[in-house]
Amino acid sequence: MKYRKFGKINVSEIGLGTWQLGADWGNVDDSTAEKVLATAVENGVNFFDTADCYGEGLSETRLGRFVKTLSSEVVIATKLGRFPRPGWPDNFSQDQFRKHTEDSLKRLGLECLDLTQVHCPPTDLLRQGEVFGWLRTLKQEGKIKQYGFSVESMEEAQICLQQEGVASLQIIFNVFRQKAITAIFKEAQEKQVAIIVRLPLASGLLSGKLNGESKFAKNDHRNFNRDGQEFNVGETFSGLPFEKGVELVEGLKNITPENLSQFALRWVLDFDAVTVVIPGSKIPQQVANNCAASALPPLTEETHRVLSDFYFKDVSPHIRGKY
Repeated sequence: MKYRKFGKINVSEIGLGTWQLGADWGNVDDSTAEKVLATAVENGVNFFDTADCYGEGLSETRLGRFVKTLSSEVVIATKLGRFPRPGWPDNFSQDQFRKHTEDSLKRLGLECLDLTQVHCPPTDLLRQGEVFGWLRTLKQEGKIKQYGFSVESMEEAQICLQQEGVASLQIIFNVFRQKAITAIFKEAQEKQVAIIVRLPLASGLLSGKLNGESKFAKNDHRNFNRDGQEFNVGETFSGLPFEKGVELVEGLKNITPENLSQFALRWVLDFDAVTVVIPGSKIPQQVANNCAASALPPLTEETHRVLSDFYFKDVSPHIRGKY
């Protein structure tokens, strides 16, 4: 595993997203969740991303319980803003930010959060600017070390980049979602804002293991949010209609090696602006497979050119949702 600078600390360039260990990806029992987390640590992962709303605290609770068993230190990033109580839009106030932060600290068993991120906030909230002050206050109170934003669009990312003190931006970035390369990477590097990449495998499309006949559990967002029925359509399959995504993956297989998921992760890691990529998994073996991408050599310039052309010509016209 290779490591990259996140402010003054080093984090594994491949981390672990733990949405799967809380909700919306089908059922995961405690034993499997623990094995997924343990496999990540065994493969050099020291950066874990969670959120208070994943299973209404289940993901945080499982992560906090696991971290207590470790002898080495890890970096835990969580998110707030989408917990169901009091819910949208009442979550967005200084008092609720403080309460949700304190609740996360209890579940994770921490005295101070390494990183808290506002979880896909409304664009208007970012424009108004008060939210940045709430986070600065939490930092002054010693409840958080750093703060960032998990955003849905490049416009939202650009608003955050204009504010002092923002440590990180979490974005969807993958072979199917390339806008960030020209929209924010240069400025983020100049301002030393870390880029956390979520959904690098486009909800499993870029694993190469899905096809038009694939079925998902009733409580898997790839079933109930396939067309944005519950939340931003861009969070599921990177905004692509499932059938179109499967078709595009078949085209990708003609220019990629056999292990498509490692290839897709290597593509993300080839961008210096990326600090850490956080694929999630319900299967320990997949975690190990993902981590192995760190050891792969960079892709060639020609491969990057081909994938850029592929994105602009074949993919971008089909992306739905905020982007």
